[in-house]
Formats: sequence, structure tokens, C-alpha cells
Amino acid sequence: MIQPQRDTEDEAAESRPVRSNRASKFTSERVILLLLSALLATALIVIYRLSFAHIRIKEDLKSLKMKCEAGHQSLSDGPCPKCEAGWEHHGGKCYNFTTNKSSWEESRSFCQSQGGDLVKIDSSDEQSFLERRLREVMKENQDKFWIGLTDSEEEGRWLWVDGSPLNERLKFWNYKEPDNWTGKDPNGEDCVRMGEKVGAPDLKCWFDQPCKVPHKSICEKPEKNGQRSYVCV
Repeated sequence: MIQPQRDTEDEAAESRPVRSNRASKFTSERVILLLLSALLATALIVIYRLSFAHIRIKEDLKSLKMKCEAGHQSLSDGPCPKCEAGWEHHGGKCYNFTTNKSSWEESRSFCQSQGGDLVKIDSSDEQSFLERRLREVMKENQDKFWIGLTDSEEEGRWLWVDGSPLNERLKFWNYKEPDNWTGKDPNGEDCVRMGEKVGAPDLKCWFDQPCKVPHKSICEKPEKNGQRSYVCV
């Protein structure tokens, strides 16, 4: 009579590991599913962000392309001002600061051979540009430069090389100039040189000088128009 009870207890004991294994298997599957779900969610977030970044980059590139095309069109619509090698551009003109010293007439002939003439100063801005550049290129204070102004035709009647009279509001004579000093030449001083190595108050750095004295000079001619592309060529 006692034997059947033991059999029942044995069967119950044998069934416990089976239930435990099933529960453990079910828990592992849930963990795996949760991990896979988390990985999938992470992947979707990454893909979304990459897609959004890609769209923004495409929009930025499109905007840059439109700006570039607009800038290219603007550049190609007009001429490109330029100067030849050895000439400096400023205010629609080209300037050459010659290093060879010669008389005023010889200096003018040289400028004309280069397609220009001795400089005619038409504004305070131009005078300021030239005064500043001369301070940079002058080696000493007497290293001055001829400009295209003379009263050789009539004493005291100052004319530019193009025949126009000196504008009374655009005179940049140094202190006590012009003085037509005859100490170097009995014919006086009929040509104008400019430049002050140490700088000139109010840009006043013009001096009358005998025209035969050798000096460096400033040549001037109009700018040329080149073709536009993305840069001036």
C-alpha cells in the first residue's frame, strides 16, 4: 500500500526540471527578442538621422550651386579691369614707378613709349595713393619722382601733360613751393617732382625743379579690360 505513494512523489520530482527548463527557455527567448527589438530601434534611429543629414547636405549643396552660378553669371557679364606686368592698378588707372633716372622730357618720352604719359593727378585720393606708394619705394628723401606738371610754356602757368590747367583746389605744393629757384639752372625750375620719404603733412610733397635734372618718374595709362571667367585673366 505504501509503494504507490512513492511512485507519485518520484513522478512529481521528475516533472520539476522539465517545467524549470521550459521557464528558462522562455526567459532567454524574451531577452533575445528584447535585444533584437532594441537593436532594430537603434538602427531605425540611425537611418533616420543619416537620411535627415543627407537631405540637409543635398539642400546645402543645391544652395551653394545656385550661389556659385549666380556669381559666375555676375562675373561674366562685364569686363575685368587689369594692368600689365610691372604696372599697379588704382582707381581705373595703371601706374608704373620707373627706377631709371632721366630728365623730365626723357621720362615723358619713356612713358609715352609704354602707351601712357607722366602722371596727371586728378583727385586727393590719387595724390594720397601716390604719396603712400612713393614712401614705400623711395630709398632716400631725395629719391623723388617726376609727374606730368610743368610751367615751361609760361612761368607760373602750370599745365598738365594733356594741356589742362592745374586745378587750384588740387594743389599739393610743399612749403614755400614753387619757388622757381635759379641756383642750379638760370632758366629756373619749370617741372614738378614729388615724394617725401618721411611722409608729407596734408599730402603736400610737390617741388618745382629744373627739368634737366635726372629723376625717377611715375607713368600712367588707362586700365585695360580683360575677359572674365571665375577670375580675371
